Amino acid sequence: MRYVKLLMILSCIAISAGCVEEKKEVVKKTFGDDLAFLKQHTEVVILSDTSGNGQVAILPAMQGRAMTSTAEGLDGLSFGWINRELISSGKIAEHINVYGGEDRFWIGPEGGQFSIFFKKDVPFDLEHWFTPAPIDTESFELVSKSKNSAILKKDMQLENFSGTIFNLRADREVRVLERSEAVEALEITPARTVKMVAFESNNKVTNTGTKAWEKETGLLSIWILGMFNPSPTTTIVVPFNTGPKEELGPIVNDAYFGKVPADRLVVKDGVMFFSGDGQYRSKIGLSPQRSKPILGSYDIVNKVLTIVQYNKPEMAADYVNSM
Repeated sequence: MRYVKLLMILSCIAISAGCVEEKKEVVKKTFGDDLAFLKQHTEVVILSDTSGNGQVAILPAMQGRAMTSTAEGLDGLSFGWINRELISSGKIAEHINVYGGEDRFWIGPEGGQFSIFFKKDVPFDLEHWFTPAPIDTESFELVSKSKNSAILKKDMQLENFSGTIFNLRADREVRVLERSEAVEALEITPARTVKMVAFESNNKVTNTGTKAWEKETGLLSIWILGMFNPSPTTTIVVPFNTGPKEELGPIVNDAYFGKVPADRLVVKDGVMFFSGDGQYRSKIGLSPQRSKPILGSYDIVNKVLTIVQYNKPEMAADYVNSM
């Protein structure tokens, strides 16, 4: 999984559609503010580029997530959404602990006969839906760290709804990129005045058991989830491959949590625009045939650009049904 984040910073924070906020004033916190808060509650590993301005906070106890980042050091704006209320409470939520973070490791599927979120033979409802502890509340082991990278691992056992047991090891590396590396990956050259922080996470799972994993008894998928601070002036931009529905399927699935209102999702020729204000619970998805390995968001008022790239496999046919 390649995650590159380009941030244009003049005054405010980065956004995506990953979190929902109540209608209240958004408090603009610096990276130093968030770092001080996090250090009160958990171990924090700070990674940085050679300039020292681009920094990323990694939390081993929270599955090695990249909780937040900045492009201007301690006094710069903090881009990751942090659930301060939950973290400071010290409580463990029963079904899922939404701590936040720009890049966190996740495993699917969540639903269906091969779900790892439902125990064998229980009803498919929210009352019986539980996030597995290894990707929710348990720590990842910090194997090594350097100025710009951290390597973590986690041995775990999971069981799906059909009773298949998976013994596996998750390996995760988070690395801060230099400006030159980010420019090469993005294939654009920003102006010198643009402030930038870029990082990538590389994630894999390895079968450590004695039996091969088979499609007939269920497989696992890696997700990388990101949550960013909301803003009323942010639009998410998602390019897609054009072509007939008969060959590529519907342009977009916007019915995960009910139909997305027309004023929050606009589909044009080859690109869609999705509201990133964090005021409405919604989700969109593209088929493998439609999706491109890049998307992003832009906050018009605060001049914050976020770009996410990922390594989309060519000719991949099987994907988890995310409904």
